[in-house]
Amino acid sequence: MSAPTLDIPSRQHQVSAEEWRTRVDLAAAYRLVALFKWDDLVFTHISARVPGTEDQFLINPYGLMFEEITASSLVKIDMQGNKLDDSPFPVNPAGFTIHSAVHAVRHDAQCVLHTHTLNGTAVSAQQCGVLPISQQSIFVLSSLGYHDYEGVALRDDEKPRLQADLGRNNYLMLRNHGLLTVGKTIAEAFQAMYTFESVCTIQVRAQAGGALHQVQPGIIATAQQQAREATRGLGGSLVWPGLLRRLDRHLPGYER
Repeated sequence: MSAPTLDIPSRQHQVSAEEWRTRVDLAAAYRLVALFKWDDLVFTHISARVPGTEDQFLINPYGLMFEEITASSLVKIDMQGNKLDDSPFPVNPAGFTIHSAVHAVRHDAQCVLHTHTLNGTAVSAQQCGVLPISQQSIFVLSSLGYHDYEGVALRDDEKPRLQADLGRNNYLMLRNHGLLTVGKTIAEAFQAMYTFESVCTIQVRAQAGGALHQVQPGIIATAQQQAREATRGLGGSLVWPGLLRRLDRHLPGYER
C-alpha cells in the first residue's frame, strides 16, 4: 500500500540532475529507516551533502513522519542553518547542530545518519560500549568513536568535541543518546547503520544469556580488509538496489 502523500510540488525541474538523484536516495533512506523501525517519530535525522557544494546539505522537513518524506519535501540548508529554498517546513535544531558539525570537517562524507533506536541507545548507556562478540561487531570496532552526552545538541560549542570524537571514524556512539554513521554515499551510510544496529541488538540479547566469548583483537585489526573482500569492494552499492526494490514494494512514492 502506498503511503499517503502531502500536496508538495515537485522540485525535479528546479534542481540539477545530480541534486535530484541525491534527493531521491535520501528520501529512500528516510523511508527505509521507517521500514526497519529505526525511526523515533520525527526526532532523528539523515543529511546528505548537495553535490558540487561544500556548504549545503539536505535534511528532513521537521514534523513529517519518515514514511511521508519525498525527494521534493527535503529541505536544503547552509552551514548556518539558513533555508536555501522556499520550503514551508522548519528544520530540527538539534539535527542541524549535529549534521553541520560533521559536514564541516568530513568532506569525504556525503551522508550522515543518526538514530535513537532502543537497542542502540541501550548499548550507548553501557559503560563497556560495543563489545567484540559478533562478526558484525568487528566492522564497527575497526572504525568507532564515542561522544559523551552533553544534553540535547543545541549548542555550537559542542561541535568541536563531537568533531574530535568522530575523527576519521565511520561510526560514532553518542553516549546515552544513540548511533551515528557517515558514508561516502547514502547507501554506504545506511548499510553502516544496519551493521551498527545489528551489533547493538546482538549485544543486548547476548547479555541476557551466559558468559560472553569475545573476538580476538587481531581479527578486528583486519576487519576493514575483510569487509572489502566480502563485498568485492562494492560496499553499500551492493545492497542498495535491492533495498530500493523492497521499498518500492512496501513504501513507494519517495521519488516524488
